[in-house]
Amino acid sequence: QVQLVESGGGLVQPGGSLRLSCAASGFVLDYYALGWFRQAPGKEREGVSCISNTDGSTYYGDAVKGRFTISSDNATNTVYLQMDNLKPEDSAVYYCAAGVVPCGLVAGDYDYWGQGTQVTVSS
Repeated sequence: QVQLVESGGGLVQPGGSLRLSCAASGFVLDYYALGWFRQAPGKEREGVSCISNTDGSTYYGDAVKGRFTISSDNATNTVYLQMDNLKPEDSAVYYCAAGVVPCGLVAGDYDYWGQGTQVTVSS
């Protein structure tokens, strides 16, 4: 059974940092792309970042480029999203997703989704 479980969300002040984790089970990351998406109330789901575990390529959305870093630990089947210099507009529920696709930020390309973790950036 494929399962993705996110953790690491919480409340942080503007300019702070958080690291999200996505623990995958039921499949091996090596042949998948893992993506992070987010959705704020009243807004559409937005692609944040992805990593391809076939060639290690990464991609970031314009809103987070230079502030967020995605990484993958295939030994533990875990993908991380390091988020630095957080802004109030980064507040959202963050989801990780997996798919046998090239690295990209189109939600419909991903087959498996976690339940999400809330990130709130506020003073």
